[in-house]
Amino acid sequence: MILSWKERMVTQNITLGPQETKLLFSLEEKGISFFTFSDAKRILRSTDSSVWNVLEGLKRKKRVQQIEKGAYLLVPAKAGYEGHWTEDALVIVPHIIDVYYVGFWTAMNYWDMTEQVPIMVFVVTTRRKRDMEYAYQKFKFVTLSKKKFFGYIEEERSGVKFNISSKEKTIVDGLMHPEYCGGMSEVAKAIWNARKSLGWRTVLEMSKKVRVSIVLRRLGYLLSTLGIEKGISNKIKREGFNGYQFLDPLADKKRLYYSKEFGLIINRTKKELTGWMGY
Repeated sequence: MILSWKERMVTQNITLGPQETKLLFSLEEKGISFFTFSDAKRILRSTDSSVWNVLEGLKRKKRVQQIEKGAYLLVPAKAGYEGHWTEDALVIVPHIIDVYYVGFWTAMNYWDMTEQVPIMVFVVTTRRKRDMEYAYQKFKFVTLSKKKFFGYIEEERSGVKFNISSKEKTIVDGLMHPEYCGGMSEVAKAIWNARKSLGWRTVLEMSKKVRVSIVLRRLGYLLSTLGIEKGISNKIKREGFNGYQFLDPLADKKRLYYSKEFGLIINRTKKELTGWMGY
């Protein structure tokens, strides 16, 4: 016997008011998982205070979860009486921000560039947004200028489309901000793991497009250290860099040596950069 939506509510011993029932039934009937306060008000056709009371009641009864101010997630009946339910973090992102792409360490994990699962979901945007937490999942919002905000594609999971940096832009962003990727060792690992699937000409073009010289410097040095893509590395050597910058901003600033070829102060040993290779 297949129970109807309303019958399932009865079997779970949940007492719902008429407005609560109307909102939940309407959302499930339309297949809506994420909704806003405005959506609820449009369905209920009531005052702000009345809608707020309905939502607070549904939160207490664990039929609705608040993602952030004004944004909610419908907990499906299959979550059971206790209401234990969390959506995939990547599916949530499009509902909490408009201009964005998932990037850095999260993108590295998505593209199988690293086996590490970051404790945060890194989201790139052009506008400052406060970091948030939902269902024990932390979201870190990283602001980039519009000139650097490019190189993302659309992927789909659980029927929801979301933006994520391409493999090539993931590497470039990691070189630009290794602090959001677990450090230079993780960036080096990502380059190695993705070396056969990356469009290296695109990586070089994107590295120049962001107009941050440290990106090219680090790219050239890591390629040389890993012994891959010598053609790209040699092109970078011919760029001619002024002054010196640190290879790893997270490491001790006490230098090991200078790399004149790439204009870098090398403050990481090769073993530290490639220890994940296991030899």
